[in-house]
Amino acid sequence: MNWKLDEAQQKLPEVIEAIASEPQLIFKQDKLVAAIIEPKLFQDFLAWHQQQKASSLADAFAELRQLCAEENYILETPARSSDRHMPFAEE
Repeated sequence: MNWKLDEAQQKLPEVIEAIASEPQLIFKQDKLVAAIIEPKLFQDFLAWHQQQKASSLADAFAELRQLCAEENYILETPARSSDRHMPFAEE
């Protein structure tokens, strides 16, 4: 159901009761300013939102750096050979 903001403020108990049947939309000057939904639906949304967050390669490296710091572990990078063939550097 749609409510005007002032009406929703005056009838808050009714608005809250009505969320059992459908989300309650609150408008101010024909602009949607709030949506009141049942808590289970909101929890489901939060779980879905968390799953949708794609971690980037940068996030993976940040996590690796954090783990190494916690374990006092140092990742050693082997030195590059000076005679290594680099085809992209050639023109």
